[in-house]
Amino acid sequence: MFDLDEDERAIRDTAREFADEFLAPNALDWDERKHFPVDILRKAGPLGLGGIYVREEVGGSGLRRLDAVRIFEQLATGCPAIAAYISIHNMATWMVDRYGNPEQHERWLPGLTSMQLLASYALTEPGVGSDAAALSTKAVRDGDDYVFNGAKQFISGAGATDVYVVMARTGAPGAGGISAFIVPGDTPGISFGANEKKMGWNAQPTRQVIFDNARVPAANLLGNEGDGFRIAMNGLNGGRINIAACSVGGAQAALDKTVPYLAERQAFGKALLKNQALQFDLADMRTDLEAARTLLWRAAAALDADAPDKVELCAMAKRFATDAGFEVANKALQLHGGYGYLAEYGVEKIVRDLRVHQILEGTNEIMRVVVARAVVGAA
Repeated sequence: MFDLDEDERAIRDTAREFADEFLAPNALDWDERKHFPVDILRKAGPLGLGGIYVREEVGGSGLRRLDAVRIFEQLATGCPAIAAYISIHNMATWMVDRYGNPEQHERWLPGLTSMQLLASYALTEPGVGSDAAALSTKAVRDGDDYVFNGAKQFISGAGATDVYVVMARTGAPGAGGISAFIVPGDTPGISFGANEKKMGWNAQPTRQVIFDNARVPAANLLGNEGDGFRIAMNGLNGGRINIAACSVGGAQAALDKTVPYLAERQAFGKALLKNQALQFDLADMRTDLEAARTLLWRAAAALDADAPDKVELCAMAKRFATDAGFEVANKALQLHGGYGYLAEYGVEKIVRDLRVHQILEGTNEIMRVVVARAVVGAA
């Protein structure tokens, strides 16, 4: 797991080269302008970044989850916000591959894996956060269609993406009454709220998705009625470790900025890097990132192996890595002093981007619930 072979290094290096060439030079500008770089995302498709763990026979790269977390770590060194969107796109694309039928594969996957079509994941609702099983958006069968009414909240890419994997209620209250659908973004009856003003993640739009008698073909149902909550949760296992990888990559970039800054910055007659207290800070930051990376790779390997403890390991990795990533980035800002607070140094953007990782894909409090259930259940 820890000694990468030639192919694994090539996969990692390809992601890093893409981040260095296309993401890092533009990240501050995109953040300031709140620009979603669709043109750059299109360039990621031919590199296989649109369907990383989608099967090769339907257009994907056929890689492992372990490969994916290494990819997302490298992408996030360039821009955590765009890396995180690519993660969300991959989660939705994998759901179509894993739970779709052959007709759905043929209709949607060529565009999604090439990133000519961009995808969003629509689970969260305005009045329903962590209690996803209580969602209220309805999809009522009417002949050959389902009629959607309701709203989704905090949807990444909304208004700019082409395909939405939407969880909606087709049956009774609770998880068993939820179904999953592939919904085209141009469906009549769909509208979008204003782009939210956010602390970070400004390079990708976040909007409500509003359904007002939107008719979606019944052929777009993923799996069977009532499968939606299970499909959504299975998608989130991968989404959680991907977002954890984005935290590790963003924090690593912040640490990488900090060491040369401390080497150049003089105070009290010597470089700050010569100060042992600051060296200890750097040692702790490096150690925390390595611990997060190790747990992350362990969880990814468990997901690849369909291990019995895969859900709790993904939750552990998400909680630990997103907490550690934010703390390391925040410490990097502190070590930059006043300059860390200035946008031009890029550290404050990383701090802002990584903060939301502790909330999305299941809050870190919910991750503790997941792990605690496994611990208590084993007692």
